[in-house]
Amino acid sequence: MELLGNEWTVEPAGGTTGEAYIAWAGEQKLFLKRNSSPFLAVLSAEGIVPKLLWTKRLENGDVITAQRWVQGRELRSSDMNRPDVAGLLSKIHASSELLDMFKRIGNEPLTPSIIIENLRRQLVEAGASYSLFQEAIHYLLAEYPEMSSTHMVVCHCDINHNNWMINSDNELYLIDWDGATVADPAFDLGLLLYEYIPAEEWELWLRHYGLPLTSNLKKRMHWYVISHALDHALYYKRKEKKYEAALWTDYLRQLLYGRI
Repeated sequence: MELLGNEWTVEPAGGTTGEAYIAWAGEQKLFLKRNSSPFLAVLSAEGIVPKLLWTKRLENGDVITAQRWVQGRELRSSDMNRPDVAGLLSKIHASSELLDMFKRIGNEPLTPSIIIENLRRQLVEAGASYSLFQEAIHYLLAEYPEMSSTHMVVCHCDINHNNWMINSDNELYLIDWDGATVADPAFDLGLLLYEYIPAEEWELWLRHYGLPLTSNLKKRMHWYVISHALDHALYYKRKEKKYEAALWTDYLRQLLYGRI
C-alpha cells in the first residue's frame, strides 16, 4: 500500500474477505483493513477492539483503517466460559453509544418477523422442499408470539471463539464487526451458550453477564439458534456445498427434536 511509504512491508492477514493486512516497519506493526465497520471509532473508544490509530480515504473511495497490533492469541473453545467473555459481551450489549450510532445510520433492527421473511425467501431460492426445513419454519411461526422483546441492543452476530482475542496484558477484545446489527441480545447469547457452554453452566455464565436464566430467555435463545441453523443450512444448500449443508441440517434436526 503506497499510502504507508516504501519502508513498510504489507502482507495479507488472511480471513475470508481478503480485505485485512499486516504492515510493519522496524519495530512498528499495524493491522490494516479496507472498508471496515463504520463503528470502529466507537468500538475503539470503548476498548472493545484494539485501538484505532488512523483512517484514510483513498482516491477510489475505499477507506483504510489502521489499528494497534495486538500481541496475543485467539480464544480457544474452552476459553469461552471465562467470566471476562460474559463481561465484555454484556458491556457491548449495554453500550448506548454503539446503539445510538447504529440508529443514526438507519440500521434496521433484525426482528423475528424480518428473520422469518428472509428464511421463507431463502427456502424458495434454495428450492428446498425438505420437510425438516418446513418444520423449522412452522416452529418459528408457532413460537413467534413469545419473541416480543422491547430491549434491542447492538449484537455482534458472529461470536465464534476465533473472533475473540486476548493480549499479553490479559486484555480481551471482540473483533470482526462487519455483520453486526441491532437485535435482541438473546441472538448473541443463544449462539454463544449453545455452541460453547454446557447447559448446566448457563446460569453461572449469565450471572457474570448480568442476567437471570428465565424461561422466556431460554425460549428466545432457542428460537434464534434454530433460525440461525436454518439460515446456514439453506445457505449451504443454495451454494451446493453438500458437506456443510448436511452438518447444519443435522444440527437443526437435533435442535428441533430436543436433543440439544
